Amino acid sequence: MDDMDALAWLQPWEFSPALVLAFVATAWLFLRGRRIHRVGAVRQSLFWIGWVMLYLSMHTQLDYYAERMFFIHRLQHLVLHHLGPLLIMGAYPGQVMRAGLPLAWRVRLAAARRAGPVRALESLATNRFLVPLLFLLMVLVWLEPTVQFYSMLDWRLYRLMNWAVVLTGLMYWNLILDRRPKPPAAMSPGGRIFSPIFTMVPQMVAGAVIVFSERDLYPVFDLCGRALPGFSAVDDQVIGGLIMWVPAGLIEAFGLMVALGTLMRLSARNRLPQPRRRPAGRPARAA
Repeated sequence: MDDMDALAWLQPWEFSPALVLAFVATAWLFLRGRRIHRVGAVRQSLFWIGWVMLYLSMHTQLDYYAERMFFIHRLQHLVLHHLGPLLIMGAYPGQVMRAGLPLAWRVRLAAARRAGPVRALESLATNRFLVPLLFLLMVLVWLEPTVQFYSMLDWRLYRLMNWAVVLTGLMYWNLILDRRPKPPAAMSPGGRIFSPIFTMVPQMVAGAVIVFSERDLYPVFDLCGRALPGFSAVDDQVIGGLIMWVPAGLIEAFGLMVALGTLMRLSARNRLPQPRRRPAGRPARAA
């Protein structure tokens, strides 16, 4: 592939000013913030690799192939929902990006976070039950054949789908990769271990159902015209189902291992919540 072919591949299939603005703003905030907060090479690498992967998956010619091949669509969502957000949140960019805001904006943000509506929004975005449920639903709901059919044909639904999986992915990995005890963390160390199991198993089951299906579950890809010749509908589905079954499961398992490491580290430092003790002198409840 020559330079001109590479540049053509990097051109967006459907240009989105909002998406470009979001990527430019996040990069600007991170670059400004690292001047204030010391950010190691590993954290910077994680952020930029995740940032680039999300951009390439959402705003290049890959989008064309994702709309016309089921397994490429699943690869795209593997990056948008699992891998990209995992890498970005593994860089712990929140404090860095807040520091990148101009002083006046930081003051307004601090005041807004004390207000009721913003506090309620933050509470929802870090709810230990709602966020894992949304993370799981953003896989299963968009896979429902009727929903998938219309979301691939309507560009508004298609963009909503991609934005939704990215945002829920960032919210989810923000909880799972938190290294603090609860409080101040929103989810307990034990919950961070259980949550990937809760989200991983249904995704793997859905992937297995797709793999072993002998009929075309997603005719929209034939309707649009498959981008790669030589792939039947069933072959396309088998590869897509395997992507959900194996790589997505491995990424979730990696998150579980990170959460387990956090639990062990907090336990070694005696930073886990201690069990409540019965006040002295109070008799035990009779059996």
